[in-house]
Amino acid sequence: MRTVTPIHRKRAFNGFLAILLFIALTACQSAYYAAWESLGKEKRHLLKDEVENVRADQKKTSEEFKDVLTRIKALYGFDGGDLEDAYEKLKDDYDDCRIRANALSNRIDQVERIAGDLFDEWKTEIEEIENPKFRRESREKLAASQRRYKTLRTAMRRSESSMTPVLKSLNDYVLYLKHNLNAMAVGALKSEVDSIELDVHRLVADMNRSIEEADAFLKTL
Repeated sequence: MRTVTPIHRKRAFNGFLAILLFIALTACQSAYYAAWESLGKEKRHLLKDEVENVRADQKKTSEEFKDVLTRIKALYGFDGGDLEDAYEKLKDDYDDCRIRANALSNRIDQVERIAGDLFDEWKTEIEEIENPKFRRESREKLAASQRRYKTLRTAMRRSESSMTPVLKSLNDYVLYLKHNLNAMAVGALKSEVDSIELDVHRLVADMNRSIEEADAFLKTL
């Protein structure tokens, strides 16, 4: 007879929790769709809305990062004024960027969930079509939409990942300034600005490419 050890119990319990979490998430998403369908919005409409939201958030996020870069460059002209005030403003800008980045990531996750559910539903419904011509055309439209979405997804995730190095550099910058509130610290940080500026420019370019892909994808819905 097999002995059930504490480790086995823990693994079984963790597996049970994972199943419960999956069921809860599935139920919540199903309720989400049902609520919108009662208002006349299908998954296709929801996906369109979320892609538009991502596009809008990407534009706002780009502006947030450009603003913090401008704030950093303003420190070049520090002339012995209130460095504490300059630090607080820079920290606020960094916090805004971090919050905006997290919100954008959540938006992209939501797009992925809805897109996956929409394409699954589409495949299921194709099998219900008895007319061969209609079924073939629907499969072709699905395949084209999936290809376009794959390109969009790649662009969205690239823009998301390009935020990471900028946030890390900004965090280092802000913390160093916090620990060394003097003109010498500002001088030491100037050497890092070129790297941050390059990362910000790369981020903005990735955001713009993702926005263009979003525009192209929206035309297919």
